[in-house]
Amino acid sequence: MEIVLTGEGGPEMLRVTSGDGPEPGKGEVRVRVEASGVSFAEVQMLRRRYPRQPRFPFVPGYDLVGVVSAVGPGVRGVRVGSRVAAMTRTGAWRTHVVVPASHVVPVPESLDPGVAAAVVMNGVTAWQMVHDVVRVRPGQTVLVHGAAGGVGSLLVRLAVLAGARVLGTASAAKHDVVRALGAEPIDYRAGPVPAAVRALAPAGVDAVFDHVGGRSLADSYSLLADGGILVNYGSAASLRDPGHWLRPYLGTIRRFTGWWLARVLGGGRGRRATFYYVRSGPRFAAALAEVYALVARGSLEPTIGSRLPMSEAAEGLRLLVEGRASGKVVLEA
Repeated sequence: MEIVLTGEGGPEMLRVTSGDGPEPGKGEVRVRVEASGVSFAEVQMLRRRYPRQPRFPFVPGYDLVGVVSAVGPGVRGVRVGSRVAAMTRTGAWRTHVVVPASHVVPVPESLDPGVAAAVVMNGVTAWQMVHDVVRVRPGQTVLVHGAAGGVGSLLVRLAVLAGARVLGTASAAKHDVVRALGAEPIDYRAGPVPAAVRALAPAGVDAVFDHVGGRSLADSYSLLADGGILVNYGSAASLRDPGHWLRPYLGTIRRFTGWWLARVLGGGRGRRATFYYVRSGPRFAAALAEVYALVARGSLEPTIGSRLPMSEAAEGLRLLVEGRASGKVVLEA
């Protein structure tokens, strides 16, 4: 079985077919998929707004957890029967997936496959931003946009574990979820977010994690305390732009360039702005191992909003499109 995105539109453009992945080639492994995540990247792909997405039709699926069912020639260190995770960007929503052996990460046997899948792309994204990009420290105050979402909820948990005070934006219906994560909720629909943040943190915040992009970035940057950092890791606002998919990113680059120049010239009060984009490789594997260790110890618990059969991937996407998801939506084989 595989889930195919047949064209631009809504979740109804997904089709369940009988296709499957090929046999592994040199340096590859074949994985029987147990669980895969639904991410905002797939929402953007529905609208043809995701950078460098494949041409329609194609199989979506950004990440997976499963069991190795076959190994190709030249593979060392990965055995049939091993449970592994991988970030594929596309192609994970099928029964079997072939991936490079160098891209798989061992999954602790004690972890439920759905829980393990919920922290592959999302967990690494949150971990690297908190610990590698910002280096959150005890006593700092940080702002997380979309605090009830798949990445946002993990950002909140990790920042709290690091000793920070966390403010989190979410719709009013999700404020109990945000409080349970350890953050102070802000209703982004109730009025200007900058005013609400300043009421809670008059001196500004030490970091802002912004997945919205677009005009939100100017507000986020304005909320930084001296020496603070803005991390832009998404472009949700691009869904509202009717032009070429690249146009919103050009505007973001112009903003970031202006802030960088101000800092170089001695202005900007030491504030910084940077992009984050999750990438495969040794650092990804190391970060995911750290995340899995925290989950296995019970120190980090991903928020899973829904678990659905993979055949109901369209419903999983619909939850994200309509803003009804809290935490991660997981598809299970």
